[in-house]
Amino acid sequence: MRRDLKVFLASPRGFCAGVERAIRTVEDALAAHEPPVYVRHEIVHNAHVVRRLKAMGAVFIENLVDAPDGRPIIFSAHGAPRSAHGAAHARSMALIDATCPLVQKVHSETRRHVARGRRVLLVGHKGHPEVEGTMGQAAPGAVILIETAEDAHAVEPGPGPLAFVTQTTLSVDDARGIIEILKTRFPAIEGPRKDDICYATQNRQNSARAIALRSDMVLVIGSPASSNSCRLVEVARAAGCPRAELVDDPSGFDLTSLDDVARLGLTSGASAPEELVEDLLARLAQHFRLTIETVETARESVVFKPPLVAAE
Repeated sequence: MRRDLKVFLASPRGFCAGVERAIRTVEDALAAHEPPVYVRHEIVHNAHVVRRLKAMGAVFIENLVDAPDGRPIIFSAHGAPRSAHGAAHARSMALIDATCPLVQKVHSETRRHVARGRRVLLVGHKGHPEVEGTMGQAAPGAVILIETAEDAHAVEPGPGPLAFVTQTTLSVDDARGIIEILKTRFPAIEGPRKDDICYATQNRQNSARAIALRSDMVLVIGSPASSNSCRLVEVARAAGCPRAELVDDPSGFDLTSLDDVARLGLTSGASAPEELVEDLLARLAQHFRLTIETVETARESVVFKPPLVAAE
């Protein structure tokens, strides 16, 4: 006999405007050009999205040398260093830039600070493509990566003016703590007028926190490679729900882990398609008597215009 399960469904969740723009950019490029169309790095960090676009004719590469001269090349939503832009132009590639406009804002801030003689402290995670793209907006040594509070306490950037920028997909609380340390140590440090952490990241963290307060367990649909999805798990745990897990593929999720769960929180990262949430809800409905309550903490209406994709 099926038992009752209450599901608290976070809103907002899933695709943000930057992800929707990036995916549409690849689709538009495939419609305008004969496949294959090459994409530098995964367009967004979700295997399901990447798999669908591959089937349509997109080829995902990590290095521009793996793409032929003269073919369209799309830069992912995470952005790319200036050297990659220069290499694409040098090889007469039709460059289509799908970088999220909010990431572009951080790139512009970084270049502006460096042009004004400031050393830039970048709060972010080493190895993430967004961080590599931001660090690549300036000459080596001009941007220093700060990953942790310990880094913020230890960094010695040398004499001269300072500024800070942040990766857009960080935990709001973690970033705030690191920034407070930097401002305490370097009172004259320049920063953005408005937080660089994107509105969608903030909204999804707020909604994850809201469902965590009501739930025995929280599931976050998203890829392990997705920074914002991983941060949602951390936020839910910090909000008082230690049983928070990342679910990459809902079809393989072990439902027996819910044996002692009466109230389940469910959300998804900014690069996770809504169909994955629906797939998990469908599986749950086969095993439980579901009651679903949407917990809305914000409404989003942001839309980013995709870049122009010219036909050949």
